[in-house]
Amino acid sequence: MNMLFTICGRAGSKGIKNKNLKEFLSYPLAFYTVSAINLYKKKNPDVYCDIVLNTDSDELIKMFKERLNFQVDIIQRNSSLGLDNTPKVAVILNCLDIMKKRKLINYDMVIDLDITSPLRTATDVSNLIKRKLETNADVVFSVTDSRRNPYFNMVKETENGYERVIASNFNARQEAPKIFDMNASLYAYSPEFLESGKGIFEGKCDIIKMLDTAVLDLDHENDFELMQVIAEYLFEKYIDFKEIKDNIKNLFK
Repeated sequence: MNMLFTICGRAGSKGIKNKNLKEFLSYPLAFYTVSAINLYKKKNPDVYCDIVLNTDSDELIKMFKERLNFQVDIIQRNSSLGLDNTPKVAVILNCLDIMKKRKLINYDMVIDLDITSPLRTATDVSNLIKRKLETNADVVFSVTDSRRNPYFNMVKETENGYERVIASNFNARQEAPKIFDMNASLYAYSPEFLESGKGIFEGKCDIIKMLDTAVLDLDHENDFELMQVIAEYLFEKYIDFKEIKDNIKNLFK
C-alpha cells in the first residue's frame, strides 16, 4: 500500500497574520500535523508513506528544512495555485502529479491533513484510511456533529423577514435530518478521482467522525487563543491527543 500525505500552506494569512508559521503551545503549529503523520507511520510500518509540503512560503520551507528531523518532500508552489480562489483540490493534485514523477510511484491513496488543524489524533488518521479502504467512495473526509441544523434552528434573511434556511415543519431537532460540520481536518482521495479534475462533491463522498473540539477554523486571533485553551485540556485528559504533542520533540533536529 503506497500512501501520499499532503500538507498544503499558503504564504501569509488574511485572518491571522502568518498563521502557518505561528507557535502553538510552544511548538510550530504545522508540526502538529507532521506529528500525526509520523505517529501513523510508526504504528503502520508495513505501509509505504511519502509526505510532501506544498507551499509558496519561503519561511515555511526554511522551517521544515532547518528544524525537522523527519523526511518531508518540498514542492515550491506555482503562483497560479496560490490565488484566493484556487481550490485546494487543485493543489493536492499538483502534489500527486509531481510526487509520482519524483518518486516513480503509483500511489493507492492521497491523504491531505490541514496544516492549521492541530487537534487530531493518529487514530483519526487511521480511521480515515480504514474507511477509505472499506468503501467505494471517491473521497472520505472528517466531520463533527453539527451544533445547528438548517432544517430547525438556522435562519436566513428574506424580503419577508427571517425564515428557516431549509423550509420544514419540524418541531424538534431530533425530527430533522442529521447534519454534520466539515471540520476541514482530514481528507482521503482516490488518485484517479483527483486526476479526473472533479470537485469533491462531484464524486461519491463518505465521512469519519472526530471529537468536536468546538473550534473548527482558525480565522481570527481569538480562535487561535481559544484553540490553545481547549488543546491544553485535551492534551491533559486524552492520551491520544497528548501523544501528538509529546511526539513533536522527537521530530526536531
